[in-house]
Amino acid sequence: MLTSKQRAQLRAMANSYDTIFQIGKGGVGAALIKQVDDALEKRELIKLRVLETADTTSREAADAIAAETGADVVQVIGSRFILYRASKDNRQIKLVK
Repeated sequence: MLTSKQRAQLRAMANSYDTIFQIGKGGVGAALIKQVDDALEKRELIKLRVLETADTTSREAADAIAAETGADVVQVIGSRFILYRASKDNRQIKLVK
């Protein structure tokens, strides 16, 4: 579980990140979960976007993906959201305590 101070640190880092996944009318499927899981292992912090054609909200998609991948939802704003999961083997981000 992330503290508010850690969330603020991660939000600041994610400002410069590009969105690497878009969720469309296909929704959150097994293939997307696998790709997000792999990306979180390599990058730890990723930004995703839910398109207008999707049948899910950003919050629902963020919660579903986070539950499947063991990630924390850092922020949900509009159609975008940020996920974080510390890598087991490739730790890059050091969070404040």
